[in-house]
Amino acid sequence: MANHSQFGFQDASSPIMEELMQFHDHALMVALAICSLVLYILTLMLTEKLSSSSVDAQEIELVWTILPAAVLIMLALPSLRILYMMDEINEPDLTLKAIGHQWYWTYEYTDLKELTFDSYMVPTSDLPLGHFRLLEVDHRVIVPTDSKVRVIVTADDVLHSWAVPSLGVKTDAIPGRLNQTAFLASRPGVYYGQCSEICGANHSFMPIVVESTPLANFENWSSLLSS
Repeated sequence: MANHSQFGFQDASSPIMEELMQFHDHALMVALAICSLVLYILTLMLTEKLSSSSVDAQEIELVWTILPAAVLIMLALPSLRILYMMDEINEPDLTLKAIGHQWYWTYEYTDLKELTFDSYMVPTSDLPLGHFRLLEVDHRVIVPTDSKVRVIVTADDVLHSWAVPSLGVKTDAIPGRLNQTAFLASRPGVYYGQCSEICGANHSFMPIVVESTPLANFENWSSLLSS
């Protein structure tokens, strides 16, 4: 999870988040090249004497037309590739339904019979030693590692947003509408998120905790809760 002195992203824990971080670095390098070129031209204009150039106007127009088009292509192609990767939700191994309320989440494992629970933030006074304040919940979302999980997101009252940064997931929860997203946790661990839509006075008190565990442990957990 993030810390107070962190400037970059959280460590990627899913293939989609790894792709997003690579695209972010790629876009920053393109922006750095553009800023360097503009700074170089401004420096020349301020330091050199103005004089007529031997470069033809048509050549200049050709350069400043082709160069921006090439930059847009360099940004658009990787962006569209990741966008389509995020939209592909084919044959998920597990389907999870997340329902936003003021101010807690309800989770339904639609593939498992009668497995539904509410997830509330643990108050600071009841927080066990070593757990994170304002981020820990009483019931975590348990998912199997290396399994594609489809998340169907909706809301019961107002707008919410189900977001887990390290998994590359952020989907709006809208009353009367079902949105869906997917993620694959590439390693076991505990991943923290929060509602990222201003949904009311206690907006910052409905965290999200996803725990990725091996398949055998997930089956044992689900069987205990379903029995």
